Amino acid sequence: MSQAQAHTPVDTPEQADLRAAVAAFGRDNLDTPTPDLWTRAGKLGYLGVNLPEAYGGGGGGIAELSIVLEELGAAGCPLLMLVVSPAICGTVIARYGTEAQKSRWLPGLADGSVTMAFGITEPDAGSNSHRITTTARREGAEWVLSGRKVFISGVDIADATLIVGRTEDARTGKLKPCLFIVPRDTPGFSYRHIPMELAANEKQFEVVMDDVRLPADALVGDEDAGLAQLFAGLNPERVMTAAFALGMGRHALAKAVDYARTRQVWKEPIGAHQAIAHPLAQAHIEVELARLMMAKAAYLYDAGDDAAAGEAANMAKYAAGEAAVKAVDQAVHTLGGNGLTEEYGLAKLITAARVARIAPVSREMILNFVSHQTLGLPKSY
Repeated sequence: MSQAQAHTPVDTPEQADLRAAVAAFGRDNLDTPTPDLWTRAGKLGYLGVNLPEAYGGGGGGIAELSIVLEELGAAGCPLLMLVVSPAICGTVIARYGTEAQKSRWLPGLADGSVTMAFGITEPDAGSNSHRITTTARREGAEWVLSGRKVFISGVDIADATLIVGRTEDARTGKLKPCLFIVPRDTPGFSYRHIPMELAANEKQFEVVMDDVRLPADALVGDEDAGLAQLFAGLNPERVMTAAFALGMGRHALAKAVDYARTRQVWKEPIGAHQAIAHPLAQAHIEVELARLMMAKAAYLYDAGDDAAAGEAANMAKYAAGEAAVKAVDQAVHTLGGNGLTEEYGLAKLITAARVARIAPVSREMILNFVSHQTLGLPKSY
């Protein structure tokens, strides 16, 4: 067992202060439109708490950024682009970018004045990223990028998209991902809105790259680095998805508990009845257990234990997704008919909670990972 694995993570005093401050900020800005909320959070330093201080960040890690997203979600105003812009793109650039790339992108990502999307999923390469067909070929001093991506969040508001492709000579065989920063106005880069039955301010898009020409310095990291630099972004993505789910679950439970305390049908408030109280208590326990796994995953990642962080991040995402779906369902059920009204705002979470089970990787693929990587069971594929 590594030193990083030997500790049970809890909030430090600084993290506790951050949690309290973000929770208060979320409560005060519950009705603030998302673009304005993003700007205000950036000015307060919340968006870049995980990025290096030398580039305007807070010098913390994914543990701190997950606190920001969780508490905003618990307050009822989550910022989904936190998962993408500072967590994935900011982390990858901070770890693998050149000095010029860090200076160009990180200060804006830290203060929220710059937003970056992330493109990995393809029509025929969803859970199996090894089937990525977006390719990059060299032409003189340039890279030429061609391919399609789907379900890419926030492309319309992002200044650039970090695209995952593969070099042309690596199109078959083992995946050797390469990552490119593609500004939104680059010729050949286009996007189309995908209508979703999902109550979210951040929209989803299909992206098409038709011989997109990029300078040599658009490549982030080493074209032959393999999976390491890709998972530098994917493990934080799983931790942040857990934070998104747990914030949602906590928000739903808070509404349900308040309702159960005050709603009176017979002699006592409905929360006095075990048929109401026990399912809410169980949902709360499962949310808290998932929070511990998320904290462990963030701790391991920030400690540099990438192997253990990968396992824990997958488990955290799985546990948080399951806990959020159960918490939302029980909250809606507690309110009965009121749970489906616009007034209480819970019904829209039914669809939103499913996202944490599906994206960025399905719960079945996580079970595959744990059964193969952790338990050593054979593969069926």
